[in-house]
Amino acid sequence: MFSFQPLTPDTDGFDALLHESLSEGHGMLQRLQENWRNGTNRFLRPGEILLGAFDGRSLIGICGRNIDPYSDNPKAGRVRHLYVARSGRRQGAGYLLVTAIIDGATPSFDHLNARAPESAFPFYERLGFTRVEADPFVTHRLRLKI
Repeated sequence: MFSFQPLTPDTDGFDALLHESLSEGHGMLQRLQENWRNGTNRFLRPGEILLGAFDGRSLIGICGRNIDPYSDNPKAGRVRHLYVARSGRRQGAGYLLVTAIIDGATPSFDHLNARAPESAFPFYERLGFTRVEADPFVTHRLRLKI
């Protein structure tokens, strides 16, 4: 069973996930760490959160929710930096992480945007996100309010 709690790049296990993500050619956790350290993005504004998924005491996944920096709409949120360790994949950790990011978003956001690689399109669509065409910063959107 997984547990979810706020974290920072200084949380035990972050460095191992960072190195694993880089070995797979993913730079999202490196950007997260750089932006955290230089103060550009610490997930501190209203509605923002950075969560870790833990299997016991081991950090196996990360996902955040920000005010979308690519949108002029302050009610646009964004799913950020989703990464799950190889050992946690196909066990529901990613699905539960994004579900946790969606939960609690409604007071601050009308919708959540995501920019995903094509291989992750089915994952986001199973979560209720719909495809967005012709936007270089958004591949999927989940409407939170009608």
